[in-house]
Order: sequence, then structure tokens, then C-alpha cells
Amino acid sequence: MTDPKIQIENVSYEYEGARALRNITLDIAPQRITVFFGPAGGGKTTLLRLINRLNDLAEGTKMTGRIRLDGQDIYASSADVTTLRRKVGMVFALPLPLPGTIRENVIYGPKLAGVRAARQLDEIVERSLRQAALWDEVHERLDAPANALSGGQQQRLCIARSLALEPQVLLLDEPTSGLDPLSTNKVETALQEMKKNYTIIIIPHSVQQAARLADYAAFFLQGELIEYRAGREIFTTPRDQRTEDYVTGRFG
Repeated sequence: MTDPKIQIENVSYEYEGARALRNITLDIAPQRITVFFGPAGGGKTTLLRLINRLNDLAEGTKMTGRIRLDGQDIYASSADVTTLRRKVGMVFALPLPLPGTIRENVIYGPKLAGVRAARQLDEIVERSLRQAALWDEVHERLDAPANALSGGQQQRLCIARSLALEPQVLLLDEPTSGLDPLSTNKVETALQEMKKNYTIIIIPHSVQQAARLADYAAFFLQGELIEYRAGREIFTTPRDQRTEDYVTGRFG
């Protein structure tokens, strides 16, 4: 892989003395979907949170190794966390719209960043909602309460809210785990379009979803990276027996 967007180098992480990650090294390709998959407790979410520095205030933790974004160490003393989080957005499993309207949810971040021009904010709303495959469903009711949307729509709204700040990387932690198949399909379709402009890392809710989405896939087990390859290879011809056992449903 040439010119990776993110470089993870020998990252280990401990929480209250328990090792959550062990010497993880992998490169994340730009403008591709990389899937982190494996059983619960494998370290997937921990690594995702470290890329966004969401664990900074957690007590009793220790991290070693480096994580670089465009070659810059995001844990360097000179790194600015606010700037990082504008570049690296994150969407969680449970959709949590902010109080207020659909429009207010999308423009919340840009307004905090100093955008005030109404025309520019309108453009951000339309662009973000289109990228999240939600515009056609809500463009006539942008001033309706966000919490009146369906669960699948709320999740796509949360994605749009992240996209409003034009991040370079989008992290998603089981974003469709609570959605019906139709809503899940809409999110997956949106992600395939979004990867043209964004680097995406996702923790899927099933092996089947992982196989559908992955340009690259990393299999985690008990805090270790077992295998990392192109998605079409890891799900058809895994090299490690543990990967094959998980992919074929023998465990997990």
C-alpha cells in the first residue's frame, strides 16, 4: 500500500492493567473502506477510539506505539485534538440526534467552527444530507424535529452531521446494528458512495456485512491483529485458521 492515510505502528493499550491491544501494526488506505471485525472483546472499538483520541481522559490507561494521520503523529505534544476531530469524524452504534431540527443537527458543527452565512450553511445541509443518502427523504421538512425521524434516518442524519465538517476520515462503530435490513442497505449504499471522498473505517455488525463492505479487512481476536488483507481475499481464502473458523461460523 502506497501513501497510507493512517499508519498504526506497534500500538498496545492497557486499561486498569488489562491488555486491550497488543502490538497492532497496519496501514489504512485512503478512500477505501477498511473493516475491523472479530468477536466482542477483540479490541476493535478500542482501536477506533484511539484513532479519534476519545480515550484521552480515561483513567488507568496506558498506550504505547504511534498512530499517524498523513504522516503526523496524532499523539505528539504539538497535536491539536480539536483539529484532529474535525479531520476524523466518528459515528456510534446508537443514533443520537441533537435536540432540535434536522437542519440544526447538520449545521451544529459548522456554526461552532464559525460559519455564519446562511447560503453557505444551506449548501452544507444539502451536501451532507445527499452524501448520507437522506436528502431525498427529508429535504421538504428540514425544520421538523430530528427525533421524529425513523431509526435508520436518524443514523444517516448522524453520518450527515459528521460529514458537515468535511472530515478526511470517518469512523463507524456498528452503525447499523439496530437497523432493519432496508435501512441497513441504505447506509451501506451511502458508504460505498462516500468512500470516493473519504477514508472509512467501520466495525460491522456481522461477518456478512463485513464481506459486503470491505476493500480491506482486519480480523481481531483477544486484542491481537490476526490477519489483515484485501476484503475479497480474507473472506474467501483466509490464511490463518482462526480467521477461517470465525468467517465460517465455527466460533464467535
